[in-house]
Amino acid sequence: MSCMKREKNSSVSEFLLLGLPIWPEQQGMFFALFLGVYLTTVLGNLLILLLIRLDPRLHTPMYFFLSHLALTDVSFSSVTVPKMLINMHTRNQSIPYAGCVTQMYFFLFFTDLDNFLLTSMAYDRYVAICHPLHYSTVMGQGLCTLLVTASWILSCANALCHTLLLTRLSFCADHSIPHFFCDLDALMKLSCSDTSLNELAVFTAGVVVIILPLICILTSYGRIGATILKVPSTRGICKALSTCGSHLSVVSLYYGTIIGLYFFPSSNTSRDKSTIASVMYTVVTPLLNPFIYSLRNRDMKGALERLLHRVKVLSQ
Repeated sequence: MSCMKREKNSSVSEFLLLGLPIWPEQQGMFFALFLGVYLTTVLGNLLILLLIRLDPRLHTPMYFFLSHLALTDVSFSSVTVPKMLINMHTRNQSIPYAGCVTQMYFFLFFTDLDNFLLTSMAYDRYVAICHPLHYSTVMGQGLCTLLVTASWILSCANALCHTLLLTRLSFCADHSIPHFFCDLDALMKLSCSDTSLNELAVFTAGVVVIILPLICILTSYGRIGATILKVPSTRGICKALSTCGSHLSVVSLYYGTIIGLYFFPSSNTSRDKSTIASVMYTVVTPLLNPFIYSLRNRDMKGALERLLHRVKVLSQ
């Protein structure tokens, strides 16, 4: 048995990220594409942060959560995309062991944080639409701060748990990761140690961090849907349905891909399909969030117009 004598973790100096399933002659085109997507993601979310920070009219619970979501999306995208772009540009697939573990930690951290923030935003919309008279009382500064603080703490704890469990594993022979980032599932498959404890932690955390938030989101929007259908105004119904539809489309894309990849992996699903599916929630979703949650929003458009007017006045 070639792995009878297991290597210590310290002997693993680096891994190889095999990257996206694209031909070498297509590297330049995809590099430009993902660079454009990344810059748009960063600039779009930073614009949201700037507008919410500078405009007092946006200092409300909804935009408080949105500012944290924008910060999370910038960070989430920055964990994987820059390294992928560097590897595509230099054709160097290596990543140090410490760098791989660090990338995995922050990837899990911001993934979990995204889940919790989406849940908090869904609850905020539920209170606003279903209990409008009690909105200011329920969604006070104390509860908003508590929800965000709890989201950060739980995300940090879960990511740290998986990282510590990973560092106890040994790796031997092949160090090639069939992905464009250090995915926990891919790293566990490379290990020649017993990963039963890691798998139990992944399943438990998946229920707590993914399934329960998703149930809360669907419940919140189910009650929102039931409430708006009772409103006699057709315009109000269309507006509310449009908002919920946009949100649920991103939730479906984000959670659907994650659940499909990590909870119901198909034995005949190729590595290429799995990698491409991961691009959807690691690259595409952070890009769509600014447009869906903010740039189509009338309040955000008004804040942007006021900011541009202020800049124009100061420049004269």
